[in-house]
Amino acid sequence: MNFLVTGGCGFIGRNLIARLTSAHDHRVRVVDNFSVGRPDDLMSILGEGAKRVEVVEADIADSELARQAAVGVDVIVHLAANTGVAPSVANPRADCLTNVIGTLNYLEASREAGVRRFVFASSGAPVGDCVPPIHEELPAHPVSPYGASKLAGEAYCSAYKRSFGIDTVALRFGNCYGLYSSHKSSVVAKFVREALEGKSWEIHGDGSQTRDFIHADDVVEAIIRAATVPGVGGEVFQIATSRETTVRELADKLDGILRRFGVAARELQHGDPRVGDVRRNYSDTSKARDRLDWTAKVSLDEGLQRVVEWFHQAYRRL
Repeated sequence: MNFLVTGGCGFIGRNLIARLTSAHDHRVRVVDNFSVGRPDDLMSILGEGAKRVEVVEADIADSELARQAAVGVDVIVHLAANTGVAPSVANPRADCLTNVIGTLNYLEASREAGVRRFVFASSGAPVGDCVPPIHEELPAHPVSPYGASKLAGEAYCSAYKRSFGIDTVALRFGNCYGLYSSHKSSVVAKFVREALEGKSWEIHGDGSQTRDFIHADDVVEAIIRAATVPGVGGEVFQIATSRETTVRELADKLDGILRRFGVAARELQHGDPRVGDVRRNYSDTSKARDRLDWTAKVSLDEGLQRVVEWFHQAYRRL
């Protein structure tokens, strides 16, 4: 099949495209503005698969480019976004323009080009503060502008399925971590990077806040199933591990793994809680299990071991 992946030079994009071009003969067109990744970051991991990848430098705010990029495409995987709560709180307007208008541009491009499947990368943020586990039927009460913009994207996906017949699938990812995450500011990548650079760790709040950490390999499998499984158009799925981990527990696990690689323990500091952060977050993934035949397979201990090993090797090459 012919895939269009927005944000394909980023963390999840690189993992996805490596899978699409190694395990299958799919062709991939990438649209990326290179804000968090470069073409070399992507092409260097693809081997022979790089021959089936085309990279277009553009911003998803460019609606005309979106229309051109969608021509001849079977599936659009829309990963490009302003990611994270903090940037959305700092600049809500920019968050809206990227996440809402950018998503609308590629839905419109799908409609005009006759793209049959549109996979949208969302998160648990649209639901907001609630008593977990998060599931797809909970009412949405976003806490942050980021959550609001992702909720708008989900709503447009629903509308384009029901108004125009595009099989849109929204995937609410948990807290993703994995290989090729050197540019990420999320907690796993940040802690490993800071440890290798000899910096202290900062936890916002007391560290008892919880997250559902999911490895990129499991996220990629969910995306591929969302792109190919019949009869799931217009649906939303929680894509996580159904396990709750505190940030302090995560730090302890990482500390133990880093010690095995000869990296000294880091001083742990506590800062103020961040505006827009939720206290508890983990997901009920039974709908994804039943409709996509998908469950997360990589344990947190195994996944963190892989990440630390990858970062350690990357830093040794510098």
